[in-house]
Order: sequence, then structure tokens, then C-alpha cells
Amino acid sequence: MDIVLVHGAGGRPTTWWEVEPLLAALGHRTVAVTNPLTSLEEDVAHTTAAIEEMAGPVLLAGHSYGGAVITNAGRHPAVRGLVFIAAFGPEEGETVNGIVERYEPAEISKYMRRGPNGEWKSEPSDEFWAEIGPDLSPAHRAVVEAEGRKAENAIFRQPTGKPAWQTLPSWYLVADDDRTLRPDAQRDMAARMGAITGHVPGSHYTTLVHPRRVADLIHTAATAVSGTP
Repeated sequence: MDIVLVHGAGGRPTTWWEVEPLLAALGHRTVAVTNPLTSLEEDVAHTTAAIEEMAGPVLLAGHSYGGAVITNAGRHPAVRGLVFIAAFGPEEGETVNGIVERYEPAEISKYMRRGPNGEWKSEPSDEFWAEIGPDLSPAHRAVVEAEGRKAENAIFRQPTGKPAWQTLPSWYLVADDDRTLRPDAQRDMAARMGAITGHVPGSHYTTLVHPRRVADLIHTAATAVSGTP
């Protein structure tokens, strides 16, 4: 099946670099988008353009903020299902920031720095990795640090439209030790959308730490929506 993979805020296509080969081995065609992170609206438009370049029905998978993107891009008629990996799944009119503010601050808030134009970027340090990504390998840490990107404030502040998860089958993988997007927020969003839900231990870097579990869930979803036995 055709699968579009969507990274989160500050993210990069390498979010999925351990997952993509596993999906290819299972017979899927994938594309990992590089969204501009300028606004939710522009990121949705960029992801929608990727959907339209695929040959057939599409499954969307989003990590972190990428869940807000697929919640909106999933309204495209080619999309058959949604997979959320430790991701946001906003309700209509809701913002990413609005979801975050309903809960106690996650530990990541201590390491977020705001630029002169309101943009956000995390500031990795030894303390950051010890608290936020203790299960990430040194090699993966180096990639995350080298490719970390700024995210404009508009991606967190723009409200979502009608959520695609209201009408499409959805799957959710909760990271139970996540200190970036609180696990209780993840569980609440998964329950609200009626998603088929799984759990993994570990940090927010789920696609890098548990690529097989992520690939297996995406494959399960692709199999279900494609009707393949």
C-alpha cells in the first residue's frame, strides 16, 4: 500500500529512517515528507501534495505534531486510514497548544527555546538527553541534533478543521514513558478518536527506538484498510 509518513515539530524525514526499510520489506511504497513547519495550514497543503503524487489509496502515519497534520490531510479522498505514533489528534477547532495546556507541563518544556520571531526549537544538552531521550543511541542523537529544525508558532496555534479520524479507521501507539507529549494526553486522544491502541515503553523518539513495533502497527493498519488478507 502507499504510505505517507509525516514527521513532527522540529522533525525530519530521518524520523522514519529505521521504519521505512521495514515497510518496504513488507511490500509497501512509502514517502517521508519534509514539511516546512511554517504553519499547520501550509504543512497540511504540503502533505496533501505528497498524497496526490501517490499511485493509489493512501495510509497516513504521523509522529508527534505530525498527527495534527494527518488529522487534517486525511480528509483527502485517497486516504483510507490514519496511524498516530505518540501524536496529536486534535478535535475540530482545537489547537496543538490547546491540547498541551490542558495537562501539567511535560519535561520537554524546560528545554524549549523561543526565537526572536516566536519560533520554537529544543536545546539538546547532556541533561536533555538524560531526561527526554535516555533510550536513544548516540548515533541517533547525533542525527537529531544535526537535523533539528525550528518550528514556527503558527503550527501550534492554528485550529484544526474537521478531523479525519471522525470518519476514518485510526490506530494509535502510546509511548508510555514519553516526556515530550504526556502519556496521559496520548491515551486521552486515542480514546477520544476510538483508535485501536497499542503501547510501547520508552521516550518520544518511538520511531527510532521501536521501529519494528511502529512498522508492524502501520502494516496492520495498511492490511486492514486495503482489504488484503
